[in-house]
Amino acid sequence: MRLRPPLKVALAETVDALPREPGLAYEPKFDGHRMVVFREGRGDREDREGGGVVLQARSGRIVTAAFPDLAAAARELPDGTVLDGEVVVWRDGRIDFAAVQGRAFATPGRAPALARRLPASYAAFDVLAADGADLRPLRYTARRERLVELLAGLGPPIQAVPMTTDPEVAAAWYETLPAIGVEGLVVKRLDQPYKAGRRAWRKLRHTDTWDAVVVGFTGAQERPASLVLVLPDDDTPVVSSPLPAALRARAGAALRDLAPGEPGTAMAVGIGEVPYRSVPPRLMAEVETGTTRHTVTTVLRLKDTS
Repeated sequence: MRLRPPLKVALAETVDALPREPGLAYEPKFDGHRMVVFREGRGDREDREGGGVVLQARSGRIVTAAFPDLAAAARELPDGTVLDGEVVVWRDGRIDFAAVQGRAFATPGRAPALARRLPASYAAFDVLAADGADLRPLRYTARRERLVELLAGLGPPIQAVPMTTDPEVAAAWYETLPAIGVEGLVVKRLDQPYKAGRRAWRKLRHTDTWDAVVVGFTGAQERPASLVLVLPDDDTPVVSSPLPAALRARAGAALRDLAPGEPGTAMAVGIGEVPYRSVPPRLMAEVETGTTRHTVTTVLRLKDTS
């Protein structure tokens, strides 16, 4: 049975030290836009926008039209292939998270121009299906071998992420890769199947803070009550905890020149779905996430990327 969108993706839990037990694989963690790539078989009904390719975000949202460059590259994959990975945009030798989020939320009309100005790369770290067969029950080592085989002749912009089983190499990556915007590692067991929707992997990051893209606000634009944010590796907007008074004033000043867009709803901890006004993804915030009963996202400061 062929895999179809939407698919739940495997997740990772945070650890505070590099795991070193036997039987582990280590991969750089690219903070970008999580994406599942479906290359439909020739006998399937072809997606009108992607020409046989469907691109799915972590939330299940179909983003094919936002990434015409990756859709075109994915047509070179064998029919019946499904990949899991991360979309990134490189600027001046570093990963630009705001740029990739701007692309992810682009309208179909703006997407081609953005693809030319900010070309995307796809860092594939798993293969979920090949030749139409579901590979998720296989151990990681078998899936990794098949992934490398599938992508060997393809080249950029779709490539397999680096992998090592040597913890000393992984430790060196952890110390050196932040220079290009790679802030951590993902650690996987070699004998583990792909566990969709479960936190079976582990991730190690340098900091407990994140750069998030501001995609909206609640309250008045000149003095917002909260910011609506998109975090790395996700595309589901979340509402921050209420902003303190001083930060409300700074946020209002930063939002002043951004024309509000369509209204939407996002999840606020302890409240549920709340309405918000969207803004173009040109403002970033440094945030921290803490967990009591639910995950709370707190804005620490604003980072203007315009």
